[in-house]
Amino acid sequence: MNTFGIYLHIPFCRKKCPYCDFYSKRGNEIEYEKYTAETLKKIISWSNLCNKKVTSIYFGGGTPSVVGAERLCAMLDQIKKQFCVDENAEVTCEVNPESGKGLDFELMRKTGFNRISVGLQSADENELKALGRIHTAEEARLTAKLASQAGINNISFDLMMGIPFQTLESLKYSIDFCADCGVTHISSYLLKIEKGTKFFTLKDKLPLSDDDIQADLYLNAVDELERRGYAQYEISNFAKPGYEGKHNINYWKCGEYIGIGSSAHSFFDGKRFYYERNIQDYYDRKIVDDGTGGDSREYIMLSLRLKEGLVFSEFERRYAFPVHPATIQKIKNFAKHGFMELDSEHACFTKKGFLVSNSIISELI
Repeated sequence: MNTFGIYLHIPFCRKKCPYCDFYSKRGNEIEYEKYTAETLKKIISWSNLCNKKVTSIYFGGGTPSVVGAERLCAMLDQIKKQFCVDENAEVTCEVNPESGKGLDFELMRKTGFNRISVGLQSADENELKALGRIHTAEEARLTAKLASQAGINNISFDLMMGIPFQTLESLKYSIDFCADCGVTHISSYLLKIEKGTKFFTLKDKLPLSDDDIQADLYLNAVDELERRGYAQYEISNFAKPGYEGKHNINYWKCGEYIGIGSSAHSFFDGKRFYYERNIQDYYDRKIVDDGTGGDSREYIMLSLRLKEGLVFSEFERRYAFPVHPATIQKIKNFAKHGFMELDSEHACFTKKGFLVSNSIISELI
């Protein structure tokens, strides 16, 4: 049986962060209940179309934890009833420390959640204020502790780089904080100013890091994380051995997934489609066709996000033809300048290559 992942988007937040471009809005108990009820119906309707085994489930947002453990567990229970879920499936829930510390993690573990992703962003209180976060670092530590005590031991923390006022020393402090909390996984990514966010309107006034400083922050973070036992396996993701995120690896391997919820995207049976960034459209079951997906160019683009990079045998097995010689020649040229590595089995980015990966990939494909 073929496999795929399921993503559920929970679009509610207590407060919109000024840098966030994901679809989210403030909600209340009535809206939480209505959204959950509609999602339970959607799960049933999608199960009638997807006769494949589920190997990962990811609750993202927004802030899934604001709707409470009972609603999250009701949605997961519905998935387990309607789909064939692998007994070793990775089941992740994103958690904000402010709301996460009050979650019933015992109930979540018993229902099947086995991984949480905590939105720490920084352990420095001044940086948290600069980001408009409504939690403290100690609330993140408490959330991780409570989840672990309930038996959920696969815990990821998010860390942001390039935050206003951030230094190499404060970033190291945040990395040390994560390691001291005993987390198994860290997602560390550079702040990106997106159109439509509050930060975008303030970008000329914000004390943002320039490209050189961002490069220093990234390269130092990679070294420091690996020193603390978190091996890089993707451009922005680091894990203890055996704790790499299965759900996102499926994305980068061009695997199939169904997205349920406002703004959620899907790739299934060679087609891409999504729900609009509007809850009413979600209730009205409006789905937007986003064309075909999964061709060889897309596969190259996504697989190069991984540290192992583009594995030639996997590419040829999938598409029944080898990587084009012209592409190999381009990779050789980038390898000469230290941006990529190439051997008979695979091609991948170096640490400094990851910093300019978008522009290199655009040339490769």
